[in-house]
Amino acid sequence: MADRGYYEPVANGVERKPTALSMFHATPLIMRAPHWHAQVEVNYIVRGWAHYKMSSHEMLFQQGDMALFWGGLPHQLDDCSDDLVYTGGHLPLVHFFRLRLPRDVQARLMQGATLVTHATDIADSLNFSRWNEYARSGDPMKAVMAVDELLLRIERIRFDPYRLLPDAANTGLTVEGLDHQSSPIVVRICDFIAENFREDIDSADIASAADIHPKYAMNVFKKSTGMTLNDYVNLMRLSYAQALLMQEDANVLQVAMDSGFGSLSAFNKSFRKIAGMSPTDFRRDGRVRPSTTLRLRAS
Repeated sequence: MADRGYYEPVANGVERKPTALSMFHATPLIMRAPHWHAQVEVNYIVRGWAHYKMSSHEMLFQQGDMALFWGGLPHQLDDCSDDLVYTGGHLPLVHFFRLRLPRDVQARLMQGATLVTHATDIADSLNFSRWNEYARSGDPMKAVMAVDELLLRIERIRFDPYRLLPDAANTGLTVEGLDHQSSPIVVRICDFIAENFREDIDSADIASAADIHPKYAMNVFKKSTGMTLNDYVNLMRLSYAQALLMQEDANVLQVAMDSGFGSLSAFNKSFRKIAGMSPTDFRRDGRVRPSTTLRLRAS
């Protein structure tokens, strides 16, 4: 393991480019500290094993396992086999919210659970390798195909055995050793935002849910994630709005309201800042997938 080297996350652990798809196929480095990124991570273990410390639990992934977890909570690859090869991607929330998954899965993932399935085969190794190649090709059509095929593969999980870990009763646990980034306060904050970002919430509401003072909530969240509470809420709202805009009958004003933005002007401003274009342009350029009910609240 000494020859492999280590990965040093940036000081605040935040990985940028929240709306960009990032694919990988590699022998990873052990992480000296947790990191986080505002995308859902998909891992497929081609060979060997990998051990992760998540915000509320630990996971051991074996060869052939495919896993899905919300990267917006601190996580750390802290041990692995010498022969580990893994592949997968960081999936922007715009694509995650398009997924046709069982009703409770999106909610559990956004609250820190890990989905893992052993129902994979050699085709997954070949497909992930191709999607990585397509996403990095510079060809827009190949990049779109990589996303669409990856989404379909994730959606097929519902037809095979899978597990959501830890059990719902244990999701409040934290992993010892992740320092301030695994603070139960940050976990409670992320849980509340995941459940309520489409509502009219502010720092006072978020702090109340975490049972702390609003100023302390803002400080500890910024220190732990590198983002302000407002930026995080807006990112969640924007990603949800992008998914709605990709539906055939999308109305920009209705999408703005349904995503939690208080006004069309606020929606347009935030959308341009993060996505680099207007909601109307995004709707025009987006690829439409079959409609599906978007739910975050567990049943």
